[in-house]
Order: sequence, then structure tokens, then C-alpha cells
Amino acid sequence: MTKLHILGTGSAMVTKCYNTCFTISNLAGEHLLVDTGGGNTLLTNLEKLNIPISKIHNIFLSHTHNDHIAGITWIVRAVAQAINNDKYSGNLNFFGHSDVLSVAKQICLLMLENKFTKFFDDRILFIPVKDNEEKNIIDFNITFFDINSAKRLQYGFKLKDSEGITFTFIGDEPYKESLKQYCINSDYMMHEAFCLFEEKHLFNPYEKHHTTVKEACENGRNLNIKNLILIHTEDKNYHCKPEYYCAEGRYFFSDNLIVPTDLEIIDLVKAED
Repeated sequence: MTKLHILGTGSAMVTKCYNTCFTISNLAGEHLLVDTGGGNTLLTNLEKLNIPISKIHNIFLSHTHNDHIAGITWIVRAVAQAINNDKYSGNLNFFGHSDVLSVAKQICLLMLENKFTKFFDDRILFIPVKDNEEKNIIDFNITFFDINSAKRLQYGFKLKDSEGITFTFIGDEPYKESLKQYCINSDYMMHEAFCLFEEKHLFNPYEKHHTTVKEACENGRNLNIKNLILIHTEDKNYHCKPEYYCAEGRYFFSDNLIVPTDLEIIDLVKAED
């Protein structure tokens, strides 16, 4: 069964949880890591979810905001150390737009010693993807796409697993009509929801090019999404977030609404007709 392992659910400046990132795993237990968050809590949360570095050979980087990319140094260091100790087989592949990969590579070269970065372009590979490009990664058919960001170049993707289940990730900005072909009728869609609509005056989501739970759920309803996952949130009421967000969201979205907290595991299952 395809599974999501939620490593972090928070937006950039959270302190009660980790920045938004997650893995998608296949039946063989191999993981695609999506973004890296902003620090070495990534390694802590991988350990808590029993995900060994040896099972991560593919990473997608959506964009260069620090809460999505800065954790790369810890992953590269951990993998390179495992390679040096003959405890990592195969290569580590980074996927993303060429501009994003260039920044990621430069961060590592600035922050890490040569004994870790010497594997670049040999065992640690940076593989650029283009808008609407398809790739097969750990048995998933994945189509990458430009989300047409209002802030900084950013990519999302649509994934289809071996059972035909579809999962769409549109990054950390609101749904745009130009993405409809990738999102409509998806079994699962991950959509940012910075805060509750009733608390928009506290968090000013629109000024940051984010949405509230209300708009995210309206988008999910209009796109006929079967399971809507809300991520990239504030953390003022972190431990009550699922209760509060679902209470507001269910006014606007009647299918399955998922508001995860860090370290949750979500089984991706086909919705019954």
C-alpha cells in the first residue's frame, strides 16, 4: 500500500512542529522525500518514523524558500557518511527545476566539507525536470508541473501509483485554475491552509500568498477531490489544529478532510464509487 509519512506540517516560522515535508513510500518500503524542511529535525522525524536513510534514494525539491530546502545539508551529510561507511547502496537522486537544484547544490557546497560533497555528480545526482515532464520514480508515474507561483519559481507534481490511485501536490501556494488538469478528480490532493478563515485577521494569509481553511476546502470541493489534506499551517493551536480546522472545513468540503500533525502515517486507498 502506498503511504504518506508526514515529517512536518508547519509553515516557515513554526516552533511547535516542523516545516512541511513528507515521504511517499511504495510496497517495497522505498521512499520519495518531498522537500526537506529547514533543519536537522528532518533526521529526528525520519528516525521517529523508522525511515532509514538507506531507504531514501529520491528527493523532490519544490522551491528555494528556506523552510523547504535548508534541510538538504543534513540529508546530503547523512547519505554521504553512509556511502563512506559502505552502508548506502545505489545513488541519491534530487529532482526539481534546474534553478532550484542549482541553489540546493550551492548551499551544500558552502555548508559542507568536501568529504560529503565529493559524491556530487557521481553518487549524489541532481536531475532537472521541466514543466509537464513525466518520470517513473520508485514505481510511481509522476508528472511535474510549474505552479505559476506568485512569489518564487515552484513546482508541484501529480503521482499515480500501481493501483491507479492519484495524488496531487500543488506546493505551498493556493490552487490556480491553470493547474486544473493535474488536480481535478484526484483521489488525494495536498493543499496549503495557512490558518482558519475566522482568524485571517491574525495571520494575514493573503498578504503571504496563502489561503485559509475555507478557501482550500472550497477548492477541494470544486475539483471533486476525494481526500483533501491540509498542510503548511500556522501553529498557534497546534495540538488542537485537526479539531479546529476540520470544524471549519466541513462547512465547505463534504468528502474526507485530513488535517495531519507531524509524524502521522496516511494510507492512500482508492475511494469507493
